[in-house]
Amino acid sequence: MSLDEASAVEAAGPEPEPEPAAAEPGPRPSGGRAARRQAQARRPRGRKPPEEEAASTPAPEPPEDPAPQGPPHPSGGPLASAALFLLPAAVTLVLCLNQIGRRQVWRDEHASWWASTLSLTDLSKLIHNVDIVLLPYYLFLHVWIDVFGDSATALRLPSAIAMALAAGLLALLGRRLFTPAVGLLAGLLMAAVPSVTRYGQEARPYAFAVLITVVSTLLLVRALDRRSLKAWTAYTVTVPLLGWTHLVTLCLLAGHLAAVLTGTRRADRVPRWAFTAAVATGGSLTVPMALQGSTQSAQVAWNKTGLADLKAYPDTLFLSWHLGLGLMAVGLLGLLAARRHAALLAGWTLLPPLATFATASWLHLFLNRYLLFTVPGWALLAAAAVCRVAAPVARGSRVALPRAVLCWLLAGAAAAGVGWTARPEIGATHRDLVGEPDYDQLTRIMLGDQRPGDGIVYSSTVMARMSMAYELRHVQTAPRDILLQRSAAGLGLYSAEECDDPDACAANTNRIWLVATGTGADPYAALPPQTAELLRTQFQATRTDVLAQVRLLLLERVHPSRRASAADDLGNHNVQMAPGTS
Repeated sequence: MSLDEASAVEAAGPEPEPEPAAAEPGPRPSGGRAARRQAQARRPRGRKPPEEEAASTPAPEPPEDPAPQGPPHPSGGPLASAALFLLPAAVTLVLCLNQIGRRQVWRDEHASWWASTLSLTDLSKLIHNVDIVLLPYYLFLHVWIDVFGDSATALRLPSAIAMALAAGLLALLGRRLFTPAVGLLAGLLMAAVPSVTRYGQEARPYAFAVLITVVSTLLLVRALDRRSLKAWTAYTVTVPLLGWTHLVTLCLLAGHLAAVLTGTRRADRVPRWAFTAAVATGGSLTVPMALQGSTQSAQVAWNKTGLADLKAYPDTLFLSWHLGLGLMAVGLLGLLAARRHAALLAGWTLLPPLATFATASWLHLFLNRYLLFTVPGWALLAAAAVCRVAAPVARGSRVALPRAVLCWLLAGAAAAGVGWTARPEIGATHRDLVGEPDYDQLTRIMLGDQRPGDGIVYSSTVMARMSMAYELRHVQTAPRDILLQRSAAGLGLYSAEECDDPDACAANTNRIWLVATGTGADPYAALPPQTAELLRTQFQATRTDVLAQVRLLLLERVHPSRRASAADDLGNHNVQMAPGTS
């Protein structure tokens, strides 16, 4: 090449390199060797020819199977989110509302009613002695009863709503952690658990503990994703609510800590400091209540725990042996599918029962209803494991549709199968609890045969006076509690104080209804000796009705008292256990 040609080439700039695929077939152009030398001269030193670069470039690795690990941000629009939330929420609500008022109110629910209908002054006396850990629930129920009444249905309705919300929010949590199919299946599995229906029809705070657990976990995952002040503030609000619904739910914070540590880098200090601040704020609002509650631990000292209770844990937690074992077994496999979320879910499901069992000898907190908040975690793990089964089927296929379709089909089949299997146990939750007295039928019998001037006496160790106060709450002419000296409200307790001189207290009463709980042979066994002697010697039983776990005896005085006057007693016919009286 001459100097003039080289100058012309340099002025025109470097020629583009020909693409081999687009080369036209034909004879090889002359001067090819010189052109190659010129191209090498223009190529930066150390750079390989295009052919060698293409050959040495590694082929892109196939994308990792995303199932069940989903994207950090939920997919779908508002309509998809609403549908995902509403389906499990609606199923749960229908199951919880079905025959919600059929089962008799039992002693724990009687305690909820009693405390929630006290005046705020009397309620402060009560929590000073017992149940301070339930104060937030009692305050809520106090307002609820003022608006909606105190029937069995009204008392239990908040729990049904809380369970429904928890199931719907669990579906959204499952979508954020895994996939929409995992979330939907988790919500439906939770709805099918018999204990969810059972405690969704209970006037106690356990359903609220389940709800706050799901809400708090969802907001934590959202805060770790968005890293905003608003997101962390919302999560901080839920931390004290965990302790206010039930102190055992604070065990969940260990799982949350694991999620923060595994979901952030060591150099990323903002989420870790934000979590620390949230826990410190929540602790400052719950620790005082917990410390005072520790002085009232005698009220749960009856809960003696042994290895038999640990073995029966799947049955007592889920209220179904086969369903409990199945969900827990599949859920343990789900820990493998959970990957980076395994620590969070293990802290949710495994740590609370292990911690409460290890400390049961002095804290007495290993109880199925105290650990009900772990059920959503087990449902989420089981759903992740089931949807993981769909992944190997489509492995190697370039089309994602078969895997998605199979995952949805497996989710639907699993939910339907679990629901069908749990039908008998769910139906059993509507029956009266075993071992609970039939106060409803007893009240009907007594009111059907009472006379003006009748009195009532309780021979019981299970707070029958408080239970009968609920049954007689709307009766204007109920038998008079003749032995009552100081009411439970005045004492700040659940039990009242009886008079020291039963002869004087019963002097003007010729007929007494004796309510004796239990199945022992002697209906007077639970009475103080002086009272029992009075009823045995001066009264005789003219009627006895034996009901479930309770007997009703009509005692009539052998030598009727002339001082007893029906007219005098008509104006004093009340239970004298009404909340707020003393």
